[in-house]
Amino acid sequence: MGVRLGVLALQGDVSEHIQGFERALRVMGEADGAVIPVRKPRDLEGLHGLAIPGGESTTISRLIGKNGLFEPIAGFDGGIFATCAGMVLVADRVDDPRVRTLGLIDMAVQRNAFGRQRESFEADIEVRGLERPYHAYFIRAPVAREVGNSVEVLAEIPAGIVAVRKGQHMALSFHPELGGDPRIHVMFLEHLFTGK
Repeated sequence: MGVRLGVLALQGDVSEHIQGFERALRVMGEADGAVIPVRKPRDLEGLHGLAIPGGESTTISRLIGKNGLFEPIAGFDGGIFATCAGMVLVADRVDDPRVRTLGLIDMAVQRNAFGRQRESFEADIEVRGLERPYHAYFIRAPVAREVGNSVEVLAEIPAGIVAVRKGQHMALSFHPELGGDPRIHVMFLEHLFTGK
């Protein structure tokens, strides 16, 4: 298949996302796949998918603008895999005016919905499309408070919606790159190439 994936490498857990997608490609038998860091618009050329990692959403938003990446990412033809701060950035509404969102998914997101770093937690959650629970890491995580009709909710906990999909894009409030379980990365890639 020659899968080419990028990870936005401006701030956040970039190397963990690269490793997570490399692991998923191995599981899928895609030995000729590649995962590269993305820092400039030209780095997006030829990519099938792009991960926007967790980090600090106001900082990543500012750096996207500074590096001339806002329009190229907003108009990217491939799928976007957004985690934590990435979920904030792909939304069309967020509770912080300092964040310039990409407007790719019709949802309203609340930043730091669980409080500060010390309120971070782990939980086994049910994810639509997975046969068994997924162990999720929530670190200063956001939640979606509402989503549009075209958005598929993949996971929800009492605090709010924590995983969604719209077309080729997937957004998660947790960090699938941290636990070593490749199932969500594989789910994103399979949907990207088969629509299932």
